[in-house]
Amino acid sequence: MGNLALEGGLCGPEVLRTNPGQTLCGTDVKSHQHGGEKLMRRDWGKALMKNCTVHALEKAFKCQEARKDFPGTSDHVQHQVKPQMMEFVAEFHNGEKRFKCNECGKLFYRKSRLAQHHRVHTGEKPYECSECGKVFRCSSSLAIHRRIHTGERPYECRECGKFFRQHSQLVVHQRIHTGARPYECSECGKTFSTKTKLDQHRRVHTGERPYECGECGRTYTCKRMLIQHQLVHTGEWPHECSECGKAFRYMASLVMHRRIHSGERPYECNECGKSFRQRAHLQVHNRIHTGAKTFECSECGKCFSQNSILTTHQRVHTGERPYKCCDCGKCFSQKSTLIKHLNLHWRKVT
Repeated sequence: MGNLALEGGLCGPEVLRTNPGQTLCGTDVKSHQHGGEKLMRRDWGKALMKNCTVHALEKAFKCQEARKDFPGTSDHVQHQVKPQMMEFVAEFHNGEKRFKCNECGKLFYRKSRLAQHHRVHTGEKPYECSECGKVFRCSSSLAIHRRIHTGERPYECRECGKFFRQHSQLVVHQRIHTGARPYECSECGKTFSTKTKLDQHRRVHTGERPYECGECGRTYTCKRMLIQHQLVHTGEWPHECSECGKAFRYMASLVMHRRIHSGERPYECNECGKSFRQRAHLQVHNRIHTGAKTFECSECGKCFSQNSILTTHQRVHTGERPYKCCDCGKCFSQKSTLIKHLNLHWRKVT
């Protein structure tokens, strides 16, 4: 197999090592950035695969028999790729997956990938974290895990400056800015920013709820919801506010609470400029402008702009009065009515 040279603005590990000033798709490689991605050398293989979707692999690599020089320095130095990468690129370009798993029949471009895959069947996890003892099937997974201990976040979003431990996390995050939702449900056409969210959504159609609570038997469509639910049984409130000491079951609740102290109101109404701490509050507010009343009473057909108002209304039909006065025992359907009633007791005392 002939040596491969790079064409079309891509450069491999050898180029980065020998010519640190070389550009990658027109971007300064000194910071190892490409399209908003901050690249680590050990992640170059993954970055190359991501690049294939942008540049197309057949345009990125050219057989060196053509002797094309890479115009990165004044003397037009010839750049080469490692033999392992040469083999991988050629096989990927030719569509060859020569290495087959005897257990499940899955095919791979490289023998090393097959060896890693075999560990799925054997359960072997030879790479251990020296900090916490957690074990992994491949060295790349261990390298990513170590960033939890080191605090390293090498991937930076060029839109907002947020950093991430993994390239895949950055890719998903960037969809917030681009609005991209590439995963579509074949049942209803709803789109999602990640495959995980699509898989979870599909369970709405299939009725599958694979995550069951061992305490009460309640089932959930995703593991995250089960983990959150289990805090009800353990009584844990693990997320504490450093300002006031208030504790929360969920990190998302703490994040929203912190905005009380910081005064941050990141969700602004495009119609009137009013801002809110939570997206849900903005969505409710927007109905004032649109006039939308999406919550309908199944008993009488009356519609409401908020689910909470519908819940209160339904007590007219059910007769439920969940708010009880501790002084006289009188019950009310709304909390606000109870508060007014309590004021009557307070006035009598004073």
